[in-house]
Amino acid sequence: MKALLAALLVTATLASTPLGAADLPEVEVYKSPYCSCCSEWEKHMRDNGFRVKSVNIDDVSASRARLGMPERYGSCHTAKVGSYLIEGHVPAIDVKRLLRERPKAVGLAAPGMPGGSPGMESARKEAYDVLLIGSDGTAKVFARH
Repeated sequence: MKALLAALLVTATLASTPLGAADLPEVEVYKSPYCSCCSEWEKHMRDNGFRVKSVNIDDVSASRARLGMPERYGSCHTAKVGSYLIEGHVPAIDVKRLLRERPKAVGLAAPGMPGGSPGMESARKEAYDVLLIGSDGTAKVFARH
């Protein structure tokens, strides 16, 4: 019983510990070389402690399919972070939470290009959801912005 309680305490401590820059995996972003909002999202990720590798591609949809993100959650870029995929303008805080909590999932998606999301800053901010995409292609709300 003591071992179980100790294990639970360690797990709870790790889950609540913020990830430092040294703990963050590289973000590999697959995007069109002509998309400036993707470059702005990369800057947002760098500003939040991530190392970013930009991979320019000609066919974003084909790359998304090859990586394993369902097209219905598509946006202008797909990123690999550790074992997860990040589709579109997902805030760094949500990516950090994903890496901390480690759910069984394909990754996160902010479908479309919501105004006011990182890289899509504008005077008119839209409310949007970040979705957790399951391995079966289903989605549930992970965060609301």
